[in-house]
Amino acid sequence: MRRLFFLLLVAPLACCPCFAAAPGALPEWIVASADARAIAGERFEVLVVNLGSEPLPQELSLKLRAGAEEQVLTLVAQGPALGRQRAYAATMPASMAGSVELELAGRQSSVLMIMVAAAKEVPAVPALAAPPPAVVAAPTESAPGAAPLSAPAQAVPEPPLSDNDPMYFVLGARQGYSARFQLSFKYRLFDPTSGFGQGQPWLSGFYFGYTQNSLWDLSSESKPFRDTSYRPSLFWRWDRADDRTWIDAVRAGVEHESNGGGTGRSRSINTVFVRPEWRWAQADGARFEFTPKVYGYLDKDENPDINTYRGNVDWRLRFDSGHNWVTTGVARLPSSGKGSLLLDASRRVRDLRFGPVGGYLHFQFFTGYGEDILDYNLRRKTQLRIGFAIVP
Repeated sequence: MRRLFFLLLVAPLACCPCFAAAPGALPEWIVASADARAIAGERFEVLVVNLGSEPLPQELSLKLRAGAEEQVLTLVAQGPALGRQRAYAATMPASMAGSVELELAGRQSSVLMIMVAAAKEVPAVPALAAPPPAVVAAPTESAPGAAPLSAPAQAVPEPPLSDNDPMYFVLGARQGYSARFQLSFKYRLFDPTSGFGQGQPWLSGFYFGYTQNSLWDLSSESKPFRDTSYRPSLFWRWDRADDRTWIDAVRAGVEHESNGGGTGRSRSINTVFVRPEWRWAQADGARFEFTPKVYGYLDKDENPDINTYRGNVDWRLRFDSGHNWVTTGVARLPSSGKGSLLLDASRRVRDLRFGPVGGYLHFQFFTGYGEDILDYNLRRKTQLRIGFAIVP
């Protein structure tokens, strides 16, 4: 009965436009799941439908993406093909948790989002104590429409502490040498598996975010920091849990930004913001993301004309080639014409013979007004910097 329910589920999904590998194009391969859930370190199953003429093979390569982490698994067929569809299984990596995107590697495939619960903790057994006997439960057939017995009681969206904005360190020369680096993280305030978060699941969408961006003058005698921007925020995040909703995710909250400067150098603003997110999968694992951040100013007394240079939207477009390159552009286009453009390009170094070194070779280009909040109304020379990134 469970397998029948699984097979019937894919019929409406195959016609759903959200599975398109590119806007306006229907993928040739559809990846579906009966419950869109899995547990890290345990076996999971998907159904693959081929809308083309190619036969369904015994094995397929599946790409998994969770934040900045990517892995490729081998799916093994769990029986003969039934027409154009075939069930496959693999083991979910123990490091995966939260919202994970699945797509077939090297094929024009749909993108499936599933929720992966963290790996179950196994209590340590004392060295002299014999392990308890294993208890094997008899298989029970689920009622039509019921969740499988192996499904977790509560899926964990992601680790409590995770990356937020890009993290990098880059060097460049513009009227002397300078460096720019950024650290950023977010912390989930309510655990969805216990306490208030378990009783009210919507509370697990609340996060505290923090981003710090510094410009470091390396040419001056004492090597001072020219300016540092501190950006704490509180926001609520919603992620799409189905394959029909027209938007992939939304963030909404409040943010403070200041540089902690003294008299004459102090800059600060308070904003309220909304950041919708759209993602489109392309062939060969590539992906586009469009995540504009729309904000309004609650307080800007120390710099009342800052909206003349920043406007009210950070237009952000990101392209991940699915292999080595990740490129992100952020444009501020105020009506005054005094905006800015920031371009980041990161190249994965895991295949550049650096041994166990991870991360990215990072290139950054900036032009326009306000590279830092202290000089929000000044335009300096165009800057190109090169360095490394932990999170692109």
